Amino acid sequence: MPPIFIAGPCVIESQELLDTVAETLVRINKKLGTDIFFKSSFDKANRTSIRSFRGPGLDKGLQMLADVKSKYGLKLLTDIHESYQADPVGEVVDVIQIPAFLCRQTDLLVSAAKTGRIINIKKAQFLSGRDMQYPVEKAKDAGAREIWLTERGNSFGYNNLVVDFRNIPDMQEIVPTVIMDCTHSVQRPGAGNGTTSGDRRFVPAMALAAKAFGANGYFFEVHPDPDRGLSDGPNMLELKQLEALIMRVNEEMSE
Repeated sequence: MPPIFIAGPCVIESQELLDTVAETLVRINKKLGTDIFFKSSFDKANRTSIRSFRGPGLDKGLQMLADVKSKYGLKLLTDIHESYQADPVGEVVDVIQIPAFLCRQTDLLVSAAKTGRIINIKKAQFLSGRDMQYPVEKAKDAGAREIWLTERGNSFGYNNLVVDFRNIPDMQEIVPTVIMDCTHSVQRPGAGNGTTSGDRRFVPAMALAAKAFGANGYFFEVHPDPDRGLSDGPNMLELKQLEALIMRVNEEMSE
């Protein structure tokens, strides 16, 4: 099975940004034969500061994502933070993502599962890979037909993360599809004076290391100018670097 690729800006900033990224993904898909899922959040409800940009909200954000799907033919992934969001989100996207800090919230998992969409559950920063059997059980019990798990690192003291790549094969004993979040895993949570910091230099290495441990999907938040991004700029990959990185991952897989 070819690897899964997920890419897009952390948060919906503008229609112009969505178009710029979507056009790039379409071009890469045509050139490389990939089928990249377009990802962006309509509401970043878990920002460090009350003053941080959150996004356009549920109604406007879903309309903007629906426009991306209809205009560019891309499959969509977005995250939910509250149970009531599941049904309207499920009418628009192909994959509903459960944020890492919320992966044990039973009502959230159940509401997402009942939509019939693929569920991508991100592993919490405080859990092991094996611990993810319990969120998966909740989603399966509620009727989820396909579940992915995503590795995104573990808390390592204050304001830092470390990745234990053994979590990838451990989680593949629970579900077949395990994604590596190559951008959130290089975060420095809360280390940016009211924002999350990070170091995008390590994103390619995260992808290739995850490949060595058997990951079969890769998640990249991308932006044409990450330093001007309104959320998670320090760890977003520059959009123009995405194609070359996907090619490297695919080359490694063919060897």
